Amino acid sequence: MSRPDGLRYPAGSVRGSAGGSPTLPVMAAMVPTRTLNSGYEIPVLGLGTYPMNGAAGTAAMAQAISLGYRLLDTAALYGNERAVGEAIRRSGIGRPELFVTTKLRGGDHGREKTRAAVSGSLDRLGLDYLDLYLIHWPLPRLGLYVESYETMLELAAEGLIRSVGVSNFKPAHIAALVEATGVTPALDQIELSPALPRRETVAYLNGAGVVTQAWTPLGPGRQVLGSAAVAAIADARGVTPAQVILRWEVQQGIVTIPKSADAERQRANLDIFGFTLDDAEMASLATLDQGEGAAVDSDVHEEF
Repeated sequence: MSRPDGLRYPAGSVRGSAGGSPTLPVMAAMVPTRTLNSGYEIPVLGLGTYPMNGAAGTAAMAQAISLGYRLLDTAALYGNERAVGEAIRRSGIGRPELFVTTKLRGGDHGREKTRAAVSGSLDRLGLDYLDLYLIHWPLPRLGLYVESYETMLELAAEGLIRSVGVSNFKPAHIAALVEATGVTPALDQIELSPALPRRETVAYLNGAGVVTQAWTPLGPGRQVLGSAAVAAIADARGVTPAQVILRWEVQQGIVTIPKSADAERQRANLDIFGFTLDDAEMASLATLDQGEGAAVDSDVHEEF
């Protein structure tokens, strides 16, 4: 069912009360979703898993699932897909209830390497399909991201990927994909926070029917979390600074994936659906904008 904030809430769900202590079943049920252009639903809040790894990482991720997280975001580059898979198995939650994202690393661009990379990720995760597969960085110098995207669409047709998307893609990169294939990516995961609201990119993605997802959603360092603007809202609302920022994102329809291994922070980050920021508060957070120039430039940045 839809609500005034534009998000889709599970039927019968109850919105939590930030700062309170909802029961775990409510925590699991209250996270709304957005519909991807593939027709699948993605929770608007999930768990970023980098750099969680090993036994401690597995325990932290299984703990998050027990608290109600259903979206897990990883990447081949993170080196923790096996730990994510073990956390899923340890959680006891049925596969259909979970939404698992992983990403194509830079060294695996190209048709055959992309196909092998998807197989490798599925093996490490111990899964039969991926809910969402992203090209991690466009790497335009290589000139292979269109070829990788075409291969991902083939793998989606084979049932190994449910939704195909990108990460760190600029509008021009997405336009090249659409021109070559006629298929618009389901989602673009970009660096985004009140310090980097990426307004022009988000407007383009909204117009193209591409869901925006934020990485580093709480901002770099302490410059956003520790800002006076965020602190004032948090104090007035009786919530944490992180809850203010995450609410700012989901209130705009942006999917967000904060990372934390701490149970209390995980619980608090999940509990942001019981309040709405007003226009004055949104305007106050807009003053934190550092401009597009502060973002990592994916025309030149490379990770392999």
